[in-house]
Amino acid sequence: MSERESMPYDVVIVGAGPAGLSAAIRLKQLAEAAGTEVSVCVLEKGSEVGAHILSGAVIDPRALDELIPDWRDTDCPLAETPVTQNHHWVLTSKKKFSLPHLWTPPFLHNKGTYTGSLGNLCRWLAGRAEEMGVEIFPGFAAAEILFHDDGRVKGVATGDMGVARDGTHRGDYQPGLELHAKYTFFAEGVRGHLTKELIRTFDLAANSDPQVYGLGIKELWDIEPAKHEPGKVIHTQGWPLGSDANGGGWIYHQANGQVSIGFVTWLGYTNPYLSPFQEMQKWKTHPAIAELLAGGRRVSYGARAINDGGLQSIPKLVAPGAALIGCSAGFLNVPRIKGTHGAQKSAMIAAEAAFEAIQAGREGDDLTAYPAAFESSWLKKELSVVRNVVPLVKTFGDFVGSGLAGITMWLEHFGLKMPFTLHHHPDNETLWRKDLVKPPVYPKPNGVLTFDRLSSVFLSNTNHEEDQPVHLTLRDPSVPIERNLPLFDEPAQRYCPAGVYEVVGVAEGAPKFVINAQNCIHCKTCDIKDPTQNINWVVPEGAGGPNYPNM
Repeated sequence: MSERESMPYDVVIVGAGPAGLSAAIRLKQLAEAAGTEVSVCVLEKGSEVGAHILSGAVIDPRALDELIPDWRDTDCPLAETPVTQNHHWVLTSKKKFSLPHLWTPPFLHNKGTYTGSLGNLCRWLAGRAEEMGVEIFPGFAAAEILFHDDGRVKGVATGDMGVARDGTHRGDYQPGLELHAKYTFFAEGVRGHLTKELIRTFDLAANSDPQVYGLGIKELWDIEPAKHEPGKVIHTQGWPLGSDANGGGWIYHQANGQVSIGFVTWLGYTNPYLSPFQEMQKWKTHPAIAELLAGGRRVSYGARAINDGGLQSIPKLVAPGAALIGCSAGFLNVPRIKGTHGAQKSAMIAAEAAFEAIQAGREGDDLTAYPAAFESSWLKKELSVVRNVVPLVKTFGDFVGSGLAGITMWLEHFGLKMPFTLHHHPDNETLWRKDLVKPPVYPKPNGVLTFDRLSSVFLSNTNHEEDQPVHLTLRDPSVPIERNLPLFDEPAQRYCPAGVYEVVGVAEGAPKFVINAQNCIHCKTCDIKDPTQNINWVVPEGAGGPNYPNM
């Protein structure tokens, strides 16, 4: 067995998203201000920074203003399109009703926000980080957490390269690299597979609710110039989702004549025949949306799970030698549909805690200053105001629940803190048996407005080395056919937005569960929604997955 080389750093960061890069930049800023050095390494599993980043996105710049105050005066791509209009539509199958601004609290109005590509913002942040001396390694997936003999986190190891599907070493085999750190930050994004291990190992979720999720499916469209209104932001709720599901859509008019459109289905839905991908395609057939897209052309596609749990689902943020930052912990503000500013703020205060510890000669302990700073931050206050929104909507339905959520947000906004916090139930436990429901009716793809999954995956530029171990692993290979098929008609066939999972041979009486791992766009839905948590997503070989150009 080949020996793995190791490299020492002060801080190793897993993931070059907005959290990981903001932490790296903040560490270097603090070192520069103190006239000292701090070594920082960022690992990114995508082929380049931004390749795996997907968001709507409308971004509140509050944290970015703190991190890089002059960003508007630079070549930062986010500055290109400030939000100029904000609309909220309630949809029926044929009509739309605009919700008046006066009905919604001011923090939902998107004043001072920007819309654009989060992937491109991360590319810009990576450039700033590298200028400051941060080492960024794209195409290297962190595959293993390393521990000291006493159980403290020691760092991470990247995955071996050149391993064949059967586990043997190909001719191009290279062992992974160990990266040792005084502190390791986990910034993998939603449902990171090392984050899961860290939470389990140190029981970090013992005093928090289970995290709950939505699946966001996004398309970029070039639309007719006469229809394009840069900075116009629209959110929708209602149709096509029924009473057994929650979620909503977005339409963001961004730069270069493009609109970002997408649909989020909360993964606590009950009907095993529901397909989030098909819900998104059906949503586009609404007259108001179809008219906008008429004459346009779809240019990109992707999907990603998002954290919906809010404040009560945030686990303990630190373990000996490690910290959870960004969406690894779950700082998304669901009613605002914004998480970037929360991810960045959490990363910055974690970086400040780590720098203080390193300067004091410490390493490998709990960075208790990080959760303490979160407790007194504007981020904690912001998440507290909206903590009951998702449970209210799930409990009382889209319209009554939204009304109750609106009332609580207004009261909290005026300082009348509700004396309760409602709780969440895991998304994988919500499905009803197939005999208790009716399958939804979805439009057939026409290749103009609505599409199938495989042609969509093609637009995501997804690629995996075919001769490598399957990264979608089954804890018990019998479960899909022996349990999920008779109870739920194997829902993985429908909740996956990339056509990864199939059941073949049913007509012949010999059903077989097939995993097309090369299609995987790393959305993590299967890891979340599988009823028995039988599917475990692990990182494939580095650089595998989607290659989003500007999502």
